[in-house]
Parts: sequence; structure tokens; C-alpha cells
Amino acid sequence: MTNSPNPPNAPRTPNSRAGRREWTALGVLMLPLLLVSMDVSVLYFAIPAISADLEPSGTQQLWIFDIYAFVLAGLLMTMGSIGDRIGRRRLLLIGAAAFGTASLIAAYANSAETLIAARAVLGIGGATLMPSTMALLRTMFTDPGQRAKAIGLWSGVMTAGVALGSVLSGVLVQYFWWGSVFLVNLPAMALLLLIGPFLLPESKNPAPGRFDWPSVPLSLAGVLPVIYGLKEITSEGWHAQYVVSITVGLLFAALFVHRQRTTASPMIDPALFRARGFAPSVVLNLVSAFGIMGSALFTTQYLQSVLGKSSMDAALWALLPSVLVGVAAPLATTLVQKGVDRAHVVAAGFALASGGYGMLALTGTDSLWPALAAAGILASGIVMVMSQIMDLAMGSAPVEKAGVASSLMETGAEFGGALGMAVLGSIGTAIYRHGIPTSAPAPAHETLGGALAVAHQLPGRTGDALIATARQAFTDGMHGAAIAGAVLLLGAAFAAAWTLRGIQVKTPESVAAEPQKAEV
Repeated sequence: MTNSPNPPNAPRTPNSRAGRREWTALGVLMLPLLLVSMDVSVLYFAIPAISADLEPSGTQQLWIFDIYAFVLAGLLMTMGSIGDRIGRRRLLLIGAAAFGTASLIAAYANSAETLIAARAVLGIGGATLMPSTMALLRTMFTDPGQRAKAIGLWSGVMTAGVALGSVLSGVLVQYFWWGSVFLVNLPAMALLLLIGPFLLPESKNPAPGRFDWPSVPLSLAGVLPVIYGLKEITSEGWHAQYVVSITVGLLFAALFVHRQRTTASPMIDPALFRARGFAPSVVLNLVSAFGIMGSALFTTQYLQSVLGKSSMDAALWALLPSVLVGVAAPLATTLVQKGVDRAHVVAAGFALASGGYGMLALTGTDSLWPALAAAGILASGIVMVMSQIMDLAMGSAPVEKAGVASSLMETGAEFGGALGMAVLGSIGTAIYRHGIPTSAPAPAHETLGGALAVAHQLPGRTGDALIATARQAFTDGMHGAAIAGAVLLLGAAFAAAWTLRGIQVKTPESVAAEPQKAEV
């Protein structure tokens, strides 16, 4: 690997190979990406300690946990568009400063209201960091082979961060106080602020046009009610107010799409979707997130409530599937570079993930290793898919619109994850409730956790029988959800093989060499 001949702010030539500077910069970019993905799950074990210290109400506790993901999902498209206009490096550094400051405030928050506000600012910072990292990666790695490897690493870090966040929070809360789960963000953000200006190149759209301010509230109104409704359906069931929330969000989403198609300077350029491969990539990325988040909803509960592992033990066991994930993206990239059609690699990834769901459908109430193997195979297949479709989407998008393209992919993933938990969670809950006897106490009909809590208050064999019944009912529900997930991902495999067949990522040189067709 050689030193890059280009200074950090010099424009890179088409297909020029990245050197030591670019790969070092990639390592720096992975730090904020890892922390942003970890913050989704970092409160899993910290919530009890926070509740004991700050004494939040039930509603406040929900907002402490959820406000980060809501703000992050709602602002991704806006921040991607802003980054294309003001510069991705500049937005990244602004976001790092906001993320670090909010982390410090959250760590020493003395009230629930302060912690909620800090978590909201963390979401704003995260929304600036995620599309900026991918857009800068697209700028630094113009060689298709190197870009594919870099995006494979990006996808692996994103997936690993969610799993690592829960384990890290468990370790920190056990040995320190709950605020330490936020303080770990500070060294990485400080490092990024110190060396980012010298190591990272600046890039932006040279002719972005006027910023369309009305699109900002429309995008928020389209994303937030849908994400909120899907998350609440996962935990509370299909109540009318959540269905209304989703419906309202979809109506605003339709208005947002209409504005992007009719305004002179849209936030999201519809021309992105005319590039062959971009639209299928957005949809397939959504399905990928559906699959991975839908399975995580069950496997985490299975380890704790069915197998009886402690929260810390369950989190540590859940790290084992990451061993398989670590080789999935590089393997997919190698296959594509050796001439295997990307459509076949993506289809194989979906088929592998479908097989993981199939294995999950065969587990019993005491199947630790089969469940971990199923989770590892499923996650490996999804990472294979995500690395390739992200590379395809970013390679299809013009460099000047890399921020918007990245934000679209990530917003789709947020929708997919929420949808996966809502749909598969609803299937599992329906089967679980069907398996609980009508004579059981009411809390036992709601969740497995409720059944276990009630069972410990019942005498002798009655309590033991309810525990065994509830665990079997949950496992049956997991089987039903897994079968649905397997069918969906198998369908996605066929869709990928058809929609992505023969698509090659075009280099700037090849695009310039093509004859231009007159628009009709």
C-alpha cells in the first residue's frame, strides 16, 4: 500500500487508487460510525440504573430509550442533503462536536428531562455522521474494487456496533455508573475533531441549487409518525392510534415525494432513482434491515427468558455470531471482483439468511447452539447483501449527490428495521397468546416476561407449569415469525437475481464515454 499522492483537499481522478492516507482516514471514519450504531443499543442494560437514579415516569423512560432513533431516522435525508451543499467533512465535524457535547451532558444528566434532551441532540449528531461517513468514503475510494472493500468494512462495523453496544453497556454499568456509557463517545469524537480536518478530504456538490426548506418538515412528518407507529405496534399491539399514526405518516410521505418530483430544486433528486440499480438497492436494503432486526427481537428474548441467561451472559453469547459476520462482507466482495454476477451474490446472501431463519424455526426450548448458529448464518447473509447493494447504490449515484444517496439507503434501513420488528413481532405475539391457556393470569397473555413474573408468585407446580407453557408458546411464536421471515427473504433472493442481473457499477470514465441520449 503506497502513500496517496493527493493532498486531502485535492480532487481525486476517476479510478485513482487510494493509498495509506485514504485507508487511515477510513479507520478514523469507522469510529463515529461504530459509536452511532452502538448508541441504538447502549441503553439496554443502563436503563435500570438510570431509572433508579433519575426516577423517570413510564413515558419519560420510553422517550429516553426511543428519542435517539426517532430523531436519527427523521433527519437522515435532511442532513444528507445539507452535507452535499455545505461539505460532507464540515457536516461530519459539526456532528462530531454536537455528538460529543451531548454525550457529556447525557453522562452527567441530573433529571429525566435533561437526559431526553441530550439523547435528542445525540440523534441529531448521529444523523449528520452516518450519511457523511458514507459520502466521504465514496469520495475517497474512486477505484471500484477498493470502494467495494471499504463499503464491506463499513457494513460490518454498522452491524457489529449494534451487538457491541449492549455488551459494552453491561460491562460499564457493572463496574462504573450509568453515565459511563455516554463518556466512551468522547475520545473518538475528540480524535475525529483533531485529525479529521487534516486527514479527510472535503467534498460537496459544486452546483447544489437552492435548498428546499419546505421539504424538511414534510420529510419529518413522513418519517417520524411511521417509525413511531411501527415501534409502538411492536410493544403494544395493533391499536387504532398507532395505525392512524402510520397512515398520517404515509400521507405526508406521499406529499414529500410529490414535492420532490415537482419543485425546481428538490432535496432528493428523483433522477437518482433513474440510475439502473439504485431503486432496487433501496428496496433490498429495507428488506435486509427487516430481516436482521426482526430476528434480533426474538433471539435476545430467547437467550434471556427461554434459556434463562442473565442479561450480561445473553449479551456475551450474542457476540458469537459476529465471528461469521466478520468474513461475510469480504467474501461477497471477493466473489464479485472475481467475476461472479453481483445479482447472484446478493441472491445467495438472501438465501443464506433465509436458511438462518429456517434453522431458527427448528429450535426447541433448550437449543443454545442451534439458535446462535442460526443467528450467525442469518446475519452473515444479510451483511453479504448489505455490503453489495450499498456499493451498487453508491456507485450508481453521482459523487456530488453521495450524501443524499447514502441518507436514502439509511432511512430505508430504519424503516425496514421498524417494520421487521412490528410485523414479525406481531406474528410471534399472536402465536404466543394462542398458546397460553385462557385460565392463566392476564399478564401471562401479554408477554413472556409477564408470564415469568406471575409464575414466580404462584405456588409450586402451578408456577412451574406456567413457566414451561409460556416458554414453549414463545418458542412456537418465534418459529412462526421465522417461517415468515424465511419466506420473505427467499422471495427477496429471487427478486435480487432478477432486478440486479447484469448490472455493473459504471465508473466516471465509462459514463463520459457513453453517447448521450436526447431526452424525450
